[in-house]
Amino acid sequence: MTDQHPSGAPWRNFYGRIKGKTLKPAQERDLDDLLPEVRLADVGWDENPDRVPLDLTTVFGERPVWLEIGFGGGEHLVHQAQANADTGFIGCEPYVNGVAMCLGKLRRTEVSNVRLHPGDARDLFDVLPAQSVSKAFLLYPDPWPKARHHRRRFVTPEHLDPLHRVLKPGAEFRVATDIPDYVRQTMEEVPKAGFEWLAEGPADWRAPWGDWLSTRYEKKALREGRVPHYMTFRRQ
Repeated sequence: MTDQHPSGAPWRNFYGRIKGKTLKPAQERDLDDLLPEVRLADVGWDENPDRVPLDLTTVFGERPVWLEIGFGGGEHLVHQAQANADTGFIGCEPYVNGVAMCLGKLRRTEVSNVRLHPGDARDLFDVLPAQSVSKAFLLYPDPWPKARHHRRRFVTPEHLDPLHRVLKPGAEFRVATDIPDYVRQTMEEVPKAGFEWLAEGPADWRAPWGDWLSTRYEKKALREGRVPHYMTFRRQ
């Protein structure tokens, strides 16, 4: 039994949703017209079967590159891109409805320093050069609440090891979640992957970052009485 797709891609189970409600006509147009303009090229196995590392300077020049893993509807990604015009942003999100929402925000704000990978973060990690990313965000990831599904969470070696590889030494890694058991697993697994937790007191994980923009996921969590946690790590 082979462990590879005929294209050369490894078999990687993907458990999250790919598409939800029917898209609006404007969202369909954005996927057809705008996504090809902002899609990060040479990530997919069909277009880059040899997994040649990306040349990010051809995309962003000499600007530092920040990565948001699972950008949801793109609120935080676009907010950060607007506030940091001298930085290049890569947003990774496999959920088509979220990609469509983000494209609408990019179109309305005319932000030009964002590139999207509408797919699995593991495929992106394959081709990002080592030590090429200056900051990374993991904000309200899928909690996979059942114990037997915890191995599907992002904060496992399958994801954290390649994330460590692509981050520059000293790069900041931010994690936000409202799920206590996700906090537990984050605090257990992220330091083991080569990251230092930067908290000095309770305020460092109870208060959001100074440049934070609350997402729709966080607003829902607050409405339902859940408590956000904001964890900051540094790549060693």
